[in-house]
Amino acid sequence: MTALAEDDPVVTTPSGEVRGRVHRDGGVVEFLGMRYARAARFAAPTPEPAWTGVRDARSPAPQCPQLASRMDEIAGPSNAADLGQDEDCLHVTVRAPRDVGPDERLPVMVWIHGGAYVIGGVDLAWYDTARLVTEGRVVTVSVGYRLGILGWLRAPGVSEGNLGLADLAAALRWTRDHVAAFGGDPAAVTLVGESAGAHAIACLMSSPPLRGLFHRVILQSGQLGLGLGTERSAARVAGFVREALDEIAGPGADPRTVGIDDLLEAQKRAIVRHAGPGGINSAPAFTPVAGVTPLVGVSAADPWVAAAHAGHPMIIGTTADEALTFVRIAPGLRRLEQRFPTAVRLGAGLATHRIFAAPAQRLATRAAAAGATVSTYRFTWSAPESGLGACHAIELPFLFGGREAWQDAPMLAGASWDRDVEPLGRDLRRWWLDFVRGTRQVSSRASASR
Repeated sequence: MTALAEDDPVVTTPSGEVRGRVHRDGGVVEFLGMRYARAARFAAPTPEPAWTGVRDARSPAPQCPQLASRMDEIAGPSNAADLGQDEDCLHVTVRAPRDVGPDERLPVMVWIHGGAYVIGGVDLAWYDTARLVTEGRVVTVSVGYRLGILGWLRAPGVSEGNLGLADLAAALRWTRDHVAAFGGDPAAVTLVGESAGAHAIACLMSSPPLRGLFHRVILQSGQLGLGLGTERSAARVAGFVREALDEIAGPGADPRTVGIDDLLEAQKRAIVRHAGPGGINSAPAFTPVAGVTPLVGVSAADPWVAAAHAGHPMIIGTTADEALTFVRIAPGLRRLEQRFPTAVRLGAGLATHRIFAAPAQRLATRAAAAGATVSTYRFTWSAPESGLGACHAIELPFLFGGREAWQDAPMLAGASWDRDVEPLGRDLRRWWLDFVRGTRQVSSRASASR
C-alpha cells in the first residue's frame, strides 16, 4: 500500500498503480470503477493486463446495459441515470479504512448486487459500503457483472451461457490477487449478496474449482426456489431472442453485432414471451443454466446439493413478505390486488414461502448436516405506512445505512430514520460484521425486528 491517508490516495497493486479518493465521510478511501477483466460481447472474460503509470479510480463504473427498472417504486430514487450504461462493465469498487496500516490484513466483504440478473450496478448509491468499512474495519469489494441477455443468453455458436458467473469468478480471482494492496486479507473473504446476488453465490458454491476463492457466505433473500435454467429452457429463450431480432433488425440479424438497443429490445420481448399468458411463469428468462460451466455436474432437478456441501460458514435468510415487492412493481398484479386484495396477499405469502423461505431453510439444513456452521435469520420489520410489510429488499437500507440514498424509499414510508432504521441497522451491521471477522455467529433463528 502507498499513501492511503492522502486526499488522492495512490495504491500500488500487482497490476499497476491506481489513484482513488477520500469518501465524503472522511474516514474511508475508495477506488471506483477499476476494471478487473475485459470481454467482447458474448465472450469469456480475460484478466485486465498490467499497465504503467497511475490509473484514475475516482469515477464510478457504468452499469451493464439494461432495461428500465421499477425498483424505484420500492427503494426510492437512485443515481442510475448518472452512472450511464456500457458493455465495458466488468469493474470493481474497493473501499478501505483511511488509516489502514501497511502491514494490516483486514477481513474482506465482497458485495454482489441483485436485480433478477437483469438490472443493477456496482456503484449505485444504494450500495455504498462506507458504513460497513467504518463500523467493521473491513475492506469491501463491490462487483459488477454482465446482466440479462449479455450475461445469461445460452445460444451455441453465439454465447456459451453463464457468462455472468464467469465474470464473478474473474472478479474473485482479481480480489485474491489484488485486495492485499488495499489492506485486505485474501484468506478471509466473505461473499455477501441479495436476491440474484445470493442466488449467484449459491451457484459459485456449487462449483468445486471456485470454492477456494472465498471463505464465508451471507445469502440474503435468494430466489433459490426458482432453481436453475435447463438446456431446454435456455434453447427456448434463445429461440425467442432470434425471432425477436429477425423482427427488429431484419432476418438473420446476428446478436453479436447488432446495436445494443436492438439487443435490449429483443431481451424485453423474450422475457414477455417466456413469462407466458398473464406473466404467470415466474422463472427468469435469463439465468444461470445447470450443466454449463462452471455448473458442470449440477442438476436442475435438485440444484443446491453441491452448494450445501461446499463447507463455507453461512448466514442465510429471508424477509417475512418477500413477494409483496413484486406485487407492487408488476402492473398486472397490482391491479389484481386492488380487486382481490385478500387473495393476492395469500398468494404472495405462498410465493414467499415457496420461492424464498422454504428453499433457504432447506439449504441451511443440508449445509448444517454436511458439517458447515450455519445461521439463519428472518427479517420481520416493516414500515407503518408502506403497505409492503417486510418486503423483498427491505433489509438493504439497514445493511448499508446510507440515509441520503434510502430515506425516500417507499418501503420505509412512515418510519423514522433515527428511531427505526438507525438502531436496527447498527445491530444488523454488527451481526454481519462479527460474522465476517469470524468473531460471532448470529442466532440460528434470529428475527430482525424492533
